[in-house]
Amino acid sequence: MSGGVEVDIVDPALSDAADALVEKLVGDAAASKLSAGDATLWGPDAEPEASKRLAWVDLHETSRPLVDRLTALRRALHDDGVDRVVLAGMGGSSLAPEVICATRSGGAVGGEFPLVVLDTTDPMQVSDALAGDLSRTVLVVSSKSGGTVETDSQRRVFAEVFEANGIDAASRMVVVTDPGTKLADLARDEGYRDLVEADPGVGGRYSALTAFGLVPSALAGVDVGALLDEAAAVAPELARDSADNPAIRLAAAMAAAHGAGAEKVVLADTGSGLVGFGNWAEQLIAESTGKQGTGLLPVVVEDAEAPGFGDHGSDATAVAIGPAGSGAQVSVTGTLGGQFLLWEHAVALAGRLIGINPFDQPDVESAKQATRDLLAGAGEGSGDAASDDAPIVTDGPIEIRAAGDASWLGTPETVIDAIQALVDAAPDHGYIAIQAYLDRLDDASFATLRPELAKATGLQTTFGWGPRFLHSTGQYHKGGHQNGVFLQITGSVADDLAIPGQPFSFGTLEHAQARGDAGVLAAAKNGGTPRPVLRLHLADRAAGLVALANAVRAVGR
Repeated sequence: MSGGVEVDIVDPALSDAADALVEKLVGDAAASKLSAGDATLWGPDAEPEASKRLAWVDLHETSRPLVDRLTALRRALHDDGVDRVVLAGMGGSSLAPEVICATRSGGAVGGEFPLVVLDTTDPMQVSDALAGDLSRTVLVVSSKSGGTVETDSQRRVFAEVFEANGIDAASRMVVVTDPGTKLADLARDEGYRDLVEADPGVGGRYSALTAFGLVPSALAGVDVGALLDEAAAVAPELARDSADNPAIRLAAAMAAAHGAGAEKVVLADTGSGLVGFGNWAEQLIAESTGKQGTGLLPVVVEDAEAPGFGDHGSDATAVAIGPAGSGAQVSVTGTLGGQFLLWEHAVALAGRLIGINPFDQPDVESAKQATRDLLAGAGEGSGDAASDDAPIVTDGPIEIRAAGDASWLGTPETVIDAIQALVDAAPDHGYIAIQAYLDRLDDASFATLRPELAKATGLQTTFGWGPRFLHSTGQYHKGGHQNGVFLQITGSVADDLAIPGQPFSFGTLEHAQARGDAGVLAAAKNGGTPRPVLRLHLADRAAGLVALANAVRAVGR
């Protein structure tokens, strides 16, 4: 294992196809140029953005000063009896810390390095985080832009509840943001416990080894210095212009497969010990490559036996995170810090081969704007998705809706009819995206819909928790290959939660995010037909899951 990571292209045909691209990257000295921060690698159009987004290649060195600082901050918090860490952050601000803490805890829930990740607007999940022992809680408020609506909303409600419980809110707030943001100014003005300004030369999805990944992890007790050591151990290997460079091999395999029509990358953990790593890689791959009508769609599956991996079709490449085993075409092994850096290098190099700029995200803002437009007219609301758009038909606990042009839907009488119509609308070698705007902890069983629908249809099927996925695969869904159909699930809110200082609640915000994204997805793009978006609203979440699972088993293709 070279420097702690290894890439094995076990499929002979893919290996042969990748050889020419390996040779091209080596001949272009792409690896050494990338490690040197050369912004010209992706062409003149990408150069202005790339020149501001390449500081991640040196993070194993430049993040070192954080280690002692964070160790001291954790000790000071513990001296005050504060040892419960809640992270308010989305996308690149939450995915890496969650993987880091879960992996170092060996996957145990509430293990050695517990971290409560709050990356939602679902009022029930937010309420659960507030119900913990606030006397022992520090809130890490993490936002690169400093204006992330979800994170700001979480900060507001925690501040109010801290004060209501006689706790000085400012003393329990640690902010991570870029220099010069409104959040940085707020942290100074309010006298928050600490303000850690991150490197502005790193984009969110490449920020695992910046303050965004390290601050919450260190406060939870992880030895982040060891994580940086793991990355440093592989850095020289990733900079070599050699056919044995694992980043070159992984980039070439993904790009060669894409060129042959396999635009999906199916990720399964095969015993790597890196808990939830696929969820972190998902954002990196989707946001970096999914644009201009092309790119790689990551499909994170439960294990190597799950539908979509070993039985994948010609439109997908099966990549094992861990030993190859049966069904895998590529396997990637190595340490956590090593794999963070490996995948970042590989995806950036794959972008060069595919012909896109891996550092922009041109389609992310559209859903945010649609949400803002809906909230502008929402005012105070119950958060119930039935409150402002009528269902086409109701089948038991499930109300059936659609977004945009719903001619593909016909006149369904049941949920089975509606899901079957959605499946039938998917093109050959297309995909289904399930998007659940629910509580990803208490409603975790909804994730079982992914393998059920993949098995029933034979189509590659993704699952994302909303609004979390908007900061991950959301870019690909709008900007990547336009062959997806979308199943959006929302649920009634029993107990909504107000957002201090805002004219809308968490339930209203969550609903607006769902409706806003559905509208953007359903809009025609690049002269093509509207994308089918089926919206299912659950008047009862528990009963709705049972009904949905039964409906999914009844469909086929």
